[in-house]
Amino acid sequence: MSIGVAHLSCREMVELVTAYLEGALPLGDRMRFENHLTACDGCTMYLEQMRRTIELTGTLRVDDVSPEALAKVMHAFRDWQVE
Repeated sequence: MSIGVAHLSCREMVELVTAYLEGALPLGDRMRFENHLTACDGCTMYLEQMRRTIELTGTLRVDDVSPEALAKVMHAFRDWQVE
């Protein structure tokens, strides 16, 4: 996915975070992504949260998730849609 503009918005950054973490962004997009991070503490925090989530889910077992936690996650994403 190529962005094609010099500035990267927070929304675009969120849409590209998976490709970034997988090393799949073209060089220009990666440079815009990393440039955005130098100026945006919120997106930097979001990226670190994603890295930590990936790290932790690698050790998570089904039995580790309480029924209450599962219900909260299901509730949080019940109306989620891909645009």
